[in-house]
Amino acid sequence: MTEKAVILARGLGRRMQREDPAAPIGREREALAGQGLKALMPLAGRPFLDYVVDSLLRAGLRHICFVIAPEADTMREHARRIEVAAGVKIDCALQAEPLGTGDAVLAAEGFGGEDTFILANGDNLYPEAALKRLAGLSDRNCWLAAFERDALVRHGNIAPERVKDFAVVTASEDGELLGIVEKPPDPEQYRRDGRLWLSMNLYRFTPDIFGFCRSISPDPQRGELELTAAVADLLASGKRDFRVLFCEGGVFDLTSRADIVGAEKALKGRRLCF
Repeated sequence: MTEKAVILARGLGRRMQREDPAAPIGREREALAGQGLKALMPLAGRPFLDYVVDSLLRAGLRHICFVIAPEADTMREHARRIEVAAGVKIDCALQAEPLGTGDAVLAAEGFGGEDTFILANGDNLYPEAALKRLAGLSDRNCWLAAFERDALVRHGNIAPERVKDFAVVTASEDGELLGIVEKPPDPEQYRRDGRLWLSMNLYRFTPDIFGFCRSISPDPQRGELELTAAVADLLASGKRDFRVLFCEGGVFDLTSRADIVGAEKALKGRRLCF
């Protein structure tokens, strides 16, 4: 069973920083958004990151690493508070510059070591069932959790018009990952058994991923070192089987200010294990 998890919490959160007259967020959240610390925004009385960690702990993951900025003392202090409250080990890996998700994963290489680990976004709250399934895998394959498009809309806080912005997952008949297609102009062509499967950046990796993250080049459009490029290179190498875990639950996303109301409504009354 996988016991390690890496949470990407280094992003600048530029979309959360954009003013939205239709979605006022209050002074405290405004300050956290300005510091790129949206994962620490309070929702229903607790920082959003606490819900993320709670879900990982309930899935059986006992050693967690936050990938953070060197100057993120607030995030580091919060990690210590969670350690004390939950009785688990929380490491902090430093990503010197916000160079992209591939570089962020590479920052956690010392934490991952020779073990498998779950990779999750710090601004996404994933279904506990999906996390348990990933953590319970006993093979040495890499895995990507793919979420059914309509279920994301029904059971999460992601509006139908936003779904088109997510990457589409393609897989063989027996569940082998074929590719991740970023914002395809015609996503419907990638339906599998009548359903469309999307990536929300939830993986179970082996240590092989670090070498591929180290060798990628910046994306020509975005200029970032993107994890999807490392995944594509790993697939092309044939070094490790890469399979898809099909999930039908919802994901609560905290990308923009408009996401806060729906996420907070869903989390109201939720009791955490720490």
